[in-house]
Amino acid sequence: MTQKQSVVIIGGGPAGLTAAWEFVKDGGADKYDVTVLEATREFGGISRTVKHNGNRMDIGGHRFFSKDTRIMDWWKDVLPLQGAPSYDDKKLGREHEMEPGGPDPEVTDEVMLKRHRVSRIFYGGRFFDYPISLKPATFKAMGFVMTMQAGFSYLASMFHKLPEDNLENFYINRFGRKLYSMFFEGYTEKLWGRHPSQISADWGAQRVKGLSVLGVLKNAFQKLLPKKRSNAEVETSLIEEFWYPKYGPGQLWETVEKRCAANGAKVITDANVVEVKQDHGRISSVVYEDSEGNRTELTADQFISSMPIKDLVNAVDASDKPAPKDITTIANGLPYRDFVTVGLLVKKLRLKNTTNIPTLGNPPIVPDCWIYVQDPGYTVGRIQVFNNWSPYLVKDVDDTVWIGLEYFCDEGDSFWNMSEEECVRFAISEMVRMKVIASPADVLDTHREKVKKAYPAYFDTYAQMDELVEYLDSFGNLYCVGRNGQHHYNNMDHSMATAIEAVNNIKIGKTSKKNVWSVNTEKSYHEEK
Repeated sequence: MTQKQSVVIIGGGPAGLTAAWEFVKDGGADKYDVTVLEATREFGGISRTVKHNGNRMDIGGHRFFSKDTRIMDWWKDVLPLQGAPSYDDKKLGREHEMEPGGPDPEVTDEVMLKRHRVSRIFYGGRFFDYPISLKPATFKAMGFVMTMQAGFSYLASMFHKLPEDNLENFYINRFGRKLYSMFFEGYTEKLWGRHPSQISADWGAQRVKGLSVLGVLKNAFQKLLPKKRSNAEVETSLIEEFWYPKYGPGQLWETVEKRCAANGAKVITDANVVEVKQDHGRISSVVYEDSEGNRTELTADQFISSMPIKDLVNAVDASDKPAPKDITTIANGLPYRDFVTVGLLVKKLRLKNTTNIPTLGNPPIVPDCWIYVQDPGYTVGRIQVFNNWSPYLVKDVDDTVWIGLEYFCDEGDSFWNMSEEECVRFAISEMVRMKVIASPADVLDTHREKVKKAYPAYFDTYAQMDELVEYLDSFGNLYCVGRNGQHHYNNMDHSMATAIEAVNNIKIGKTSKKNVWSVNTEKSYHEEK
């Protein structure tokens, strides 16, 4: 009988749990002894669902959509697609194509819903469709002068291309200087805390890819055509329907964790990795610390890490064979943007539903999943309306509205260090000033959630990432996966794909890790099926 290979997986988020399941599914526990170390008591990382007084918050908002059919099939295997209408669709007469034989979300909890994506931009006290549409309302909101300025500015950008050595030039080349100044400049600085001229164009290449004015116009015109387009033909930023777990993204990862444990994986929570030991060019063991400060050492044949690269290198440096000084300098210089979500449960919104999309509520609420606040006059970056993600996230979905206000900040700054009372008071005052709610008296309940290292950033020592990758890849049995594990601003599907690639490499004995690092860096990978 072949001896089992032992595998330690650091992190119980999308990448870590995907790797664990890829090893133990279909009887894989007979070949692999898998241990998952999760630093907290929750699963899903930033894709977790926070529960508060019967209501649920999606941290960051997660659309389940991918151009990678492996990922779509993977999700559907965990939570089957609905075969009957959800509560709100049934009540409002909204239609989706149902999955034959799929579960009824009114009866079954383990189900994936199909949802309509509606997002808008708030700028200058007005709402704009996101993505920009060719509707008369768009031109009315912009006004004749601004529309002409944007049009001529875009034409100028088509004939005079700037060198794409920073994010500002990347955006101007695709949208023109006027639209850039309206919808990208201030919001990007709000998100990252840096002006776009200081940020690497790599971020735009990963997050925006094929999106441009021409892409928006092409998408708008193609909507008028009867031909049905495949996922691969639609830029990810333009998709209009997505899947969503009944109880939010965390439900899927909680389900995956249970499956992993039931199929032989060992999952340890409150296990914060503080030391990574090496021997003869390989990782030999990791040391984790529990909530009481007790330390445990685990040896293994293979190691998969989704912990932040900064923390991983520092854990190597804490061992008896520390990392080189230049490597620790680069790792400690990698920047992150942190994140605070403030949940407000309100009686009603002051915002009116002026669309033709039917919604729940009395009066009917706005249909948006997200509202992007590009207006520089407000600190809030995005507003989520959880009622519209899934009616099952809200305890009383007919008579209350559960919104999440997303604030981008740095751990330790003045916003991060606000008391919860101060933070909530500030958030409520912004919502009143934006005319999202009428008064503080409409707020029934609140909750603040902090998220460290939510967004790996593309400035400071990021320019030296290749040196870090070369160092980490020198350990033949170490694989870095996921958003923070690779310091790539990945979507959830990309993080999962890095894990699938890493597991496959281990299974077939592939030594090059180029395929693991190249997920979501090559345009063809992301946009072609």
